[in-house]
Amino acid sequence: MGTQAAVIGIDAAWTLTQPSGVALAILDDEGWQLRAATASYQRFLALADEDAVGEPRPLGRMPDVRALLLAGRKLAASPIDLVAIDMPLSKSPIVGRRQSDDAVSRAYGGGKSSTHSPSEQRPGIISDTLRAQAEREGYPLATASISPPALIEVYPHPALIELARSTERLPYKAQKIRKYWPSINTQQRREKLVAQWRVIVDLLEAEISGVRQMLPPIEIKASAVDLKAFEDILDAIVCCWVAICAIDGRAIPFGDETSAIWIPTPLDAATNATLVLRK
Repeated sequence: MGTQAAVIGIDAAWTLTQPSGVALAILDDEGWQLRAATASYQRFLALADEDAVGEPRPLGRMPDVRALLLAGRKLAASPIDLVAIDMPLSKSPIVGRRQSDDAVSRAYGGGKSSTHSPSEQRPGIISDTLRAQAEREGYPLATASISPPALIEVYPHPALIELARSTERLPYKAQKIRKYWPSINTQQRREKLVAQWRVIVDLLEAEISGVRQMLPPIEIKASAVDLKAFEDILDAIVCCWVAICAIDGRAIPFGDETSAIWIPTPLDAATNATLVLRK
């Protein structure tokens, strides 16, 4: 029957100096499949261009939503239904914390998953550009209900709490391993980090086939650049999973009509999901 739905997840950097992970998942007769996952916008676009070569090191740049959607459509052989982005997005200018930030922090702060505080400068123009570009391509920001095609804001930390059925955020950020495990050496910290990544990969594999294949185990001695790239790809795939949950009717918007962060419902409670297919 071919592709029945397709979603893109973006772990969007808040600055132009850092790369952004991008992932694409499709629904076919076999279920949800991971079709692509990269550590930068350029690498994702290169997958869909037979004449392009992926950049040797993931680089930051201003996103081009039209180009990403075109590449995603080519790779999926199907229109994209939903784009899920890990970045503050709003229908009005962002100048500080939003109701959506406070709502998520109230619900998940006890699990160490409060939101970061956005400002006029960060993510600033990047957020405005992403939302405006998406709207021009027919993907308005969805804050109350999902009607594909659409754009949604997501946040991996509470999403992973629900995926792992955990009571608090998972220790999976490479830059924070000293804070997670202060009493052991760097080698042991990296071993714990990589072990946590494998747990997350296995959890995602149960929801989206192909995650293990695209994210094989990373070496303990990998460079900081490679560790960051792995983490960015992992977050992009989490964004894809939240998009899938939203399409399936298994995600809740936290916020108001101006901005909302979509978080999956607890897996044990997600029994009556209704798939929202494209119009």
